[in-house]
Amino acid sequence: MELLARAVGPIQTNVYVLADSSTREAIALDTAKPCLSWISGLLAERGWRLKLIVSTHGHWDHIGDNAAVQAWTREQAEHAVAHLATPEYDPGSTGLPGAALQDVEAQIAVHALDRHRLVHPEPLSAPFEIAPSVPAVDLAEGGRIKFGGIELEVLHTPGHTEGSVTLVERTAGLVFTGDTLFAGGWGRTDLPGGSEEQIVASLSRLAGLPGGLRVFPGHGAATTMANERPWLEQVKATGRLPF
Repeated sequence: MELLARAVGPIQTNVYVLADSSTREAIALDTAKPCLSWISGLLAERGWRLKLIVSTHGHWDHIGDNAAVQAWTREQAEHAVAHLATPEYDPGSTGLPGAALQDVEAQIAVHALDRHRLVHPEPLSAPFEIAPSVPAVDLAEGGRIKFGGIELEVLHTPGHTEGSVTLVERTAGLVFTGDTLFAGGWGRTDLPGGSEEQIVASLSRLAGLPGGLRVFPGHGAATTMANERPWLEQVKATGRLPF
């Protein structure tokens, strides 16, 4: 397994690419703008194939390059199909080239409650246009994201938005928290979709995760559940945010 990260854009959003190096299958998490050049370059350099574009939630600073990254994967798919095609190939058939296109183009995933934010982006304070993107995969509670030998468990953790999710990879001990949990803090609840009551419940839930998990948030430095547990337990015990 390989995990690569880069902070991009005006709010320094953490973009993650997680890959199974043996199968060369990868996913991208929170493709903020501008990250297309970085993602396409590292995928091409390593010969990885992007299977899924995952949005932990639908705010503009986490979805800005969804459409661009998906379009790039489609271009790569069409290029591959062109090289697979033969003079005998029937474009109307369901043979290998069509199947290859379907297999290579990355799909977009988000929780159903945040789907509208991708289809009809809310610019808020965005300093540039946010292109719409169309999710094809629902990140429902208890679902699994599987690629290569890697499996991520989906936890629905609303509060920053209605459809915010946290993704847990238990074998290597990773958790991707989006804007629900940061090192020493949590995501805002005064933006569209926010709820202090819901984020208290979500943080209380995360307090029960194993302490050895490494936490990769949507902004700021990585941390561990052990480091965050003292104040998370306080939230759980009091039913309110600590300050």
